[in-house]
Amino acid sequence: MTRKLAVLTALAFAGISASHPAAAAPQQEGQRIASSWTTHTVSGQGQPKGYVEYQKYCSACHGEGSDKPGTLALQAKYKGAVPALLDKRTDLTPALIKMYVRNGITVMPIFRKTEISDTELDAIAAYLTRNNK
Repeated sequence: MTRKLAVLTALAFAGISASHPAAAAPQQEGQRIASSWTTHTVSGQGQPKGYVEYQKYCSACHGEGSDKPGTLALQAKYKGAVPALLDKRTDLTPALIKMYVRNGITVMPIFRKTEISDTELDAIAAYLTRNNK
């Protein structure tokens, strides 16, 4: 099972980088790309704090769909005991989220402060803990 998950993750990452417009052509002057992980710009109007940052940096791997390696990994790990979708969880703490983002885990890479700033990470943690009781 672990090998199958690793293969699925590698294929998903290859698909993300191959389909991204920045991978196909250099950025032209005046052209704005939302991030290296997404191909679209997300509007945060009417959304909770951190929604835009979560969509920008996390949803490519942790969003809904059968092609999301982070969601698949959590689904395999927890087998339905907790939601596989991070934005549906109520048990995450800001400290835990920041630890995983900065240090990585299994197939999830680390994200340096030059990739996701502390301010952006604070916003992501706020978004993911908004449903906590």
